[in-house]
Amino acid sequence: MLSLRDTVARFGLDARKSLGQHFLLDPAICARIAALAGDLTGRHVLEVGSGPGGLTRALLATPAASVLAVELDRRAIAVLAELAQHFPGRLAAREADAMDFDPLEEMPAPRRIIANLPYNVATPLLVGWLRQAARIEGMTLMFQQEVAERICAAPGSDAYGRLGVLAQWRCRADLLLSLPPGAFTPPPKVYSAVVGLVPHAVDPGPELFAAMERTTAAAFGQRRKMLRGALKQLGNAEALLDAAGIAGDRRAETLSIAEFDLLARAVAARG
Repeated sequence: MLSLRDTVARFGLDARKSLGQHFLLDPAICARIAALAGDLTGRHVLEVGSGPGGLTRALLATPAASVLAVELDRRAIAVLAELAQHFPGRLAAREADAMDFDPLEEMPAPRRIIANLPYNVATPLLVGWLRQAARIEGMTLMFQQEVAERICAAPGSDAYGRLGVLAQWRCRADLLLSLPPGAFTPPPKVYSAVVGLVPHAVDPGPELFAAMERTTAAAFGQRRKMLRGALKQLGNAEALLDAAGIAGDRRAETLSIAEFDLLARAVAARG
């Protein structure tokens, strides 16, 4: 196989800002990210935004049963088609926008998601996967470091917000690795970080997840307001807070994940 840099040159795969592309061309870093996902024996792995295939190669070097690479860039699809010839029956490439369909439908269980996500769609992709986390064994995902810190933030911290509540309510979230801009081609303007997400055993179900989305959107949408004011858009804020046992003069960033769970259940109970 060609080196990753030679692959980029051969296929004219210059990174495009419009696609949020920043490529990992160091095989050692790609192998480290694959290793952070743990034992992949018999697992079916989804990768979104494979680019020149550095992480794809690292995933195929593990005992993973298969890799489904979803890529919007047609140039990268050509790279993946050639790579698939070296791994018969283990690599499937799909030219598509992962925001427009559910790639998990095309994969048997147990499923893992391991990806250096395109920065411009990383957050909505994560929220979509959190909605169906019961179908996923684990996720190992690269984000801008600021986003990674928000996902893993503790209550009371400046980074704590809606994304962190949703992620930690549904999964155990750990910041596993930070990478400087120079690890990528072209270098982004910010550090990046890998987050590990392991879904909790209890699935809240779609109705309660939707209630949590509404609750966190209202609570953090006006985070300077006390909750009795911020939650008015959900109905009788005082009644919701009383049902959850939460004082109305508190602000969203002070609530624990468990308290948000109580509040979302109160919202769900009122429809």
